[in-house]
Amino acid sequence: MPVHYEKDAEGVVTLTMDMSGSANVMNAEYQEAMGVAIDRLEAERDEITGVVLTSAKKTFFAGGDLNLLIQVTPENSSAALDGVSLVKSQLRRLELLGKPVVAAVNGAALGGGLEIALACHHRVVLDDDRIKLGLPEATLGLLPGGGGVTRMVRLLGLQAALPLLMEGKQLRPSRALQAGFVDELAADRDEMIAKARAWIAANPAPQQPWDRPGFAIKDMRVGDPNVYSLLAAAPAVLRKKTHGAYPAPEKILAAAVEGALVDFETALQIEGRYFLELASGQVSKNMITAFWFQLNEINAGGSRPSGVERRKTTKVGVLGAGMMGAGIAEVSAKAGIEVVLKDVTLEAASKGAAGIVGITPTDSDADLGGCDLIIEAVFENRELKGKVLPAAEAAALPDAVIASNTSTLPITGLATAVTDPEKFIGLHFFSPVQKMRLVEIIRGEKTSDETLAKAFDYVLQIGKTPIVVNDSRGFYTSRTFGTYVTEAVTMVAEGVRPALIENMARKMGMAVGPLAVSDEVTLTLQLKIRDQTLADDPSLAALGEHPAYRVIQELVELGRPGKAGGAGFYEYPVGGKKFLWPELVTRYVREDAGVAEQDVADRLLFVQSLETVRCLDEGVLTSARDANIGSIFGFGFAPWSGGTLQFVNSYGLRAFVERADYLADSYGERFRPPASLRDRAGRGEGF
Repeated sequence: MPVHYEKDAEGVVTLTMDMSGSANVMNAEYQEAMGVAIDRLEAERDEITGVVLTSAKKTFFAGGDLNLLIQVTPENSSAALDGVSLVKSQLRRLELLGKPVVAAVNGAALGGGLEIALACHHRVVLDDDRIKLGLPEATLGLLPGGGGVTRMVRLLGLQAALPLLMEGKQLRPSRALQAGFVDELAADRDEMIAKARAWIAANPAPQQPWDRPGFAIKDMRVGDPNVYSLLAAAPAVLRKKTHGAYPAPEKILAAAVEGALVDFETALQIEGRYFLELASGQVSKNMITAFWFQLNEINAGGSRPSGVERRKTTKVGVLGAGMMGAGIAEVSAKAGIEVVLKDVTLEAASKGAAGIVGITPTDSDADLGGCDLIIEAVFENRELKGKVLPAAEAAALPDAVIASNTSTLPITGLATAVTDPEKFIGLHFFSPVQKMRLVEIIRGEKTSDETLAKAFDYVLQIGKTPIVVNDSRGFYTSRTFGTYVTEAVTMVAEGVRPALIENMARKMGMAVGPLAVSDEVTLTLQLKIRDQTLADDPSLAALGEHPAYRVIQELVELGRPGKAGGAGFYEYPVGGKKFLWPELVTRYVREDAGVAEQDVADRLLFVQSLETVRCLDEGVLTSARDANIGSIFGFGFAPWSGGTLQFVNSYGLRAFVERADYLADSYGERFRPPASLRDRAGRGEGF
């Protein structure tokens, strides 16, 4: 049975959830099985002393069935609401059983799993840091629709509940105990069940706090002026964070506040309506596609060569102890891999190692002996890379994988520096390495399947997300992100106000404004990349006359090379907040620039999506999942959109092509849709 029912001699019923499949999910099978179990509990109420609800899986309960939720539309939302209402009514019957019900949480309880636990009178959780508890629906564009908003607000109070709900935080058991939605921790399963039974014995007729006479939400007293000032400010504070691009936090705030002002049953109805509004909307479909289906496909090895045995990296040598090299060394060491960090001097290597356990600093290639992976992370200079790679290869194990952390230089060209190009690959990390979860794996012309598989396994081993692309200048992420920055600076050259460019980028959901990020990567680096590109391919001579590079060149000549140099597009006052350099307005802004706000926003997003389509056409990208996840995790493309290709899907391919043609007619041929995109639009075939 999906919900196993077992009553012992003391009248304690243990309900053990064990749905078909690898995890318990809130689908039709669950609804039917839980309904049968609750019917039986009510029928046998007089013979029961209490209920322990637990799971036979490694996880307690995984949450809603996203395969079903992604199919919810405005047309079928009434049927979906019936399903949500059934789940909530079952949980309501459970907490009104009149007998103590304890959740014995033996594994992760996220989303619907935590909502089930919240409907129990008491929660005992295994004290294991691998277990996560929370309501992460907001990260998928949804809200907790199984009573999570209603119960969490009543349990913790509005101010304590809102961050957990709106940000989708996942807490370890000890933190969940501190937060107040877990009651006890247990060292092992036996102690967990024992504590559950002890609580049942001590509390023969419990009531949920919200079912007791006179209950009031602790920080929602009607008439309290402090409450109303908080509620008046909250939407504005939220809008400043989301810019209106993310409907889920706004609906969660509305459901929480409106639900707090009415009785419990009405609050559940309010929650359900907002849930259906989100589930039937496009943003949740975008986010579920990217952050659930496509991310899971990647982590399951979707882009890894099949038929190649999985291998663990045991010792990695990192060449270059600067910010990137030190970061790569740190994340590798913290994953339990032995690390040798090499630089020109022992002093520089020691500084990069920062005393982290597992990292050995050195200035000698000889210490790279025994390494089964070498990662070069020196400056973006082909000659320098060509010098350090052969020496490291000679010192490492004969079958060691040799990788470069280059962000733009083609891997096939760099591979000529080593004796066996089949063992050479690109591992492009992002800064700061410790925080950025993406690694772009670049396959050169001669990279073998075994090398690619070993690199893929290493990225998963250090807890990062790998995407796989084929070789080209700038690969996928740097090439596509470069269009975002270049388009922004082009608009500066056209006379568009810099503040409008930055504000529209953030309003559309980009992680950082393009002019701010230009300063971060430094303007001088952008000029060096342009110069290297021109040197490698003289046919691109027009790049030297590009209006964006003219602006960048002028700023560098004015002593404004970017943030590291203390000035760029922005001013960086000591101890103060950065602000756009006021002289940009007098130097570049033209009142007759004639670029509408929506055009500014669309130019920034469309240029990235169109470049992604070209990468797909050229075989640089081989899957939509790598494109979408790479764009969000690699360069902060608007997460609400689901990524660069999902943005095209959700915009509608015909409409996207039509709008791109308008942008091309107005601003240049870079916006002209490739023939492949026109063909897809004609067939009605998304990515």
